[in-house]
Amino acid sequence: MRQPLVAGNWKMNGSTASARALLADIKAGVAAVAKCEVAVCPPFIYLPLAQAELTNTAIAWGAQNLSTEAVGAFTGEISAAMLLDCGCSYVIVGHSERRTLYGEDDQRVATKFAVALAAGLKPILCVGETLEEREQGITEAVIARQLDAVIAAQGASALAAGVIAYEPVWAIGTGKTATPEQAQQVHAFIRGRVAAQDASVAEGLRILYGGSMKPGNAAELMAQPDIDGGLIGGAALVASDFLGICRAAHDSV
Repeated sequence: MRQPLVAGNWKMNGSTASARALLADIKAGVAAVAKCEVAVCPPFIYLPLAQAELTNTAIAWGAQNLSTEAVGAFTGEISAAMLLDCGCSYVIVGHSERRTLYGEDDQRVATKFAVALAAGLKPILCVGETLEEREQGITEAVIARQLDAVIAAQGASALAAGVIAYEPVWAIGTGKTATPEQAQQVHAFIRGRVAAQDASVAEGLRILYGGSMKPGNAAELMAQPDIDGGLIGGAALVASDFLGICRAAHDSV
């Protein structure tokens, strides 16, 4: 049985005061969801706060991105070593917003995945299609291309040390959500794609759903056999909503 993971991606939201309050509320409720691994990914500037508030708790923390470079004249970038210095366990790579807004292609995402692994971080690899790609019927081709770039660079075995998040771009921040059946179809495709290379890695691989998961739909989504938790955006900013999703993951075990 794969332990579900619920990771909160705060994106570019919050203040010191609101971050501290949110962390306190999540800490207060985490004992009730012990069968679910819980992680938060705040903006870079709040990682030291997360480290201070979450050390010696059951909650992990991570970053939303990292540089491909180890050190040097790369203004505005954050290295893997810096993330480790802040106690990070996870780092998100290839989020759709990084791909679409900042031009990160499949090869760059694969490089970031490799850099994270080499540093000892657990990368959360995001894959997903746009609405136009779904309407063209090429969802699986897009997912395969994004996934194969990492497999080609690192081998399927490398995926065992990371996590995959399926995030249909058309369901992020739009209020639209893939039906459980739609989500399961893509999750099963991802697991099958990995299984074609390494069945044991595929069996243990955690695949999260990342498209407008909420407390009201989390249980139905996580009842699907290949959905192992969620990469949560907006709902991660409200402790009761985030913990409600964690509770659904806990109950799914």
